[in-house]
Amino acid sequence: MEPKKQNFIKRFFAFMWRHKWWSTIILLILIGVGIWIYFGTRSAKKDYITMDISRGDLTQTVTASGEIQPVNTINVGSQVSGTIENIFVDYNSVVKKGDVLLTIEPSVLQSTVDESKALLDSAKAELKYTKSEFERNKSLYNDGFISRAEMEKSQTLYEQAEQAVNKAQYSYERAVTNLGYATITSPVDGTVISRKVDKGQTVAASFQTPDLFEIAEDLSKMQIETAVSEADIGMVKEGLPVTFTVDAYPNQIFKGNVQQIRLSPTNVSNVVVYTVVIDVDNSDLKLMPGMTAFVTVVVAEAKDTWKTKNSGLLIRSYKNLVDNVGDDITPKTHLAIKRGKEIVFIPYKRGITTPTETEIISNEIRENDKLVVGFTGQTTTNKSKMPGPRM
Repeated sequence: MEPKKQNFIKRFFAFMWRHKWWSTIILLILIGVGIWIYFGTRSAKKDYITMDISRGDLTQTVTASGEIQPVNTINVGSQVSGTIENIFVDYNSVVKKGDVLLTIEPSVLQSTVDESKALLDSAKAELKYTKSEFERNKSLYNDGFISRAEMEKSQTLYEQAEQAVNKAQYSYERAVTNLGYATITSPVDGTVISRKVDKGQTVAASFQTPDLFEIAEDLSKMQIETAVSEADIGMVKEGLPVTFTVDAYPNQIFKGNVQQIRLSPTNVSNVVVYTVVIDVDNSDLKLMPGMTAFVTVVVAEAKDTWKTKNSGLLIRSYKNLVDNVGDDITPKTHLAIKRGKEIVFIPYKRGITTPTETEIISNEIRENDKLVVGFTGQTTTNKSKMPGPRM
């Protein structure tokens, strides 16, 4: 080391030693300036936090559950009372229209028919007598042998006998009809899914028609009645495709279509829901009445579209993110994109939303663009969160 430099260093340390307090203050000031320059430079060059923007498919859905039921179910009952004599079908029996399902012991009904027939015969005999009497009195009246009052009385008796015959005829026909009701037949082609009576059981049809059988008209066509909340019902339309699963076949996905949206609301635990009816093809007869279906209604689809995670669109303002941002540029209308080393703002619209991702509609997105969501060290006092989509 050169003698001049050595002397300078010695004089410097000697000066520092003689002026300890002043030296300490100057040293601290220099350290502070260095720290300010270091961190000030880093703050000017923000390390932005970004999120990927990718291409792919998105499907927006509404989920619900419901019970699988036949499209048309007939409850077969009895219009007459009596004891069941014979039952000719059982659960799962396939029946045709007109097939006999059961018979009711007909003795009481037959006696009613016989009694009505006897009353009808008696009324006809009375009618025959009164008619003959009226015709005879009419002839006598015309010849002047009896009074008009006597002739009119015989006429009245004759007309009353006619009405009595009609009444007895109606009673007889009703008794015959009731006797026919003792034989219960199937009103449609279908399958018996429920039998509610046994042989020897007494059927009482005094106040209401008792149900004997439940017949599903066509098990190859089923339907699901689901309850959809008022928050989601606006997205559901008739004809939308539906997929669903049942516990009996957990690895199989069944398909259907929205057939009807019923306008009558129902309040379930203070939630307003609407019944959505879904048509289901059950040609393979795997689905059985009463199964619980877990339904997914596909309300919107987007193929090969730009998308990002929902959390990437939660930013509230660009003011603290990038300098000199115009008031017309907001997170609702523009995206902050990191393109290389630059930050650019591009207009966009939100498309369909799933529980995890949102579609981005914009013609200005490029490959390898990154969505800016913040920068390291950023703090916020706004703890509110944007609500996600309702599914």
